Amino acid sequence: MLVAIEGGDGAGKATAAAEIARQLNAAGRSATVISFPRYGETAGGWVLGEYLGGRLPREVSPRAAAVLYALDRLESRDALMAAESGHEVVVLDRYIASNLVYQAAKVAAEEAADLMRWIWTLETGQFALPSPDLSVFLATPVDVARRQIAMKRQRSYTDATFDLNEADAALQARVRENYAELAAADYAGRWVTVATVADVGMRPPGEIAAEVVAALSLQERVA
Repeated sequence: MLVAIEGGDGAGKATAAAEIARQLNAAGRSATVISFPRYGETAGGWVLGEYLGGRLPREVSPRAAAVLYALDRLESRDALMAAESGHEVVVLDRYIASNLVYQAAKVAAEEAADLMRWIWTLETGQFALPSPDLSVFLATPVDVARRQIAMKRQRSYTDATFDLNEADAALQARVRENYAELAAADYAGRWVTVATVADVGMRPPGEIAAEVVAALSLQERVA
């Protein structure tokens, strides 16, 4: 099964993905994690690092950015297929929906739906990438997510605290809204929404992961 962990920057996706795989493996199930973009491993990922690091010499349109993110996954397709063959569950730290919501957040509202359909067709049609069996939206408030970004370790593609997308708070708010709409509509498959914040702050990673593992088990029973 492919389980896509989705959410805006700073939502806690990498931590959740790692903990979900750990819990599944501890329960005797074979699980692994693949994170996108793969900055140091694909040509598309490398260009995305230059883009997000603000080092490209020209503007990148939403459609051009969409192709770069899709290219990173196309180049990773063999690795993804190998992971699927070798494990019961592949946990994806970002996947196709991330491309949809970020690019849609950069265009006029009346253009967003058509752009998302175009990206979905590109990735699952022309590039023949598999659809996720379950997508998980980590619902993290933008202000909390921003604090989480500031605590991240230095990334391979930038020395700055915030990359190009992370620095745009209005973009992050629109991304979160787009994710919430996709999850509510079960866009292109089943979604679950997991709140990452409780009254006292961020929920423990183990608690968040356990909720996702329970949803995964339910998905398997339904299937």
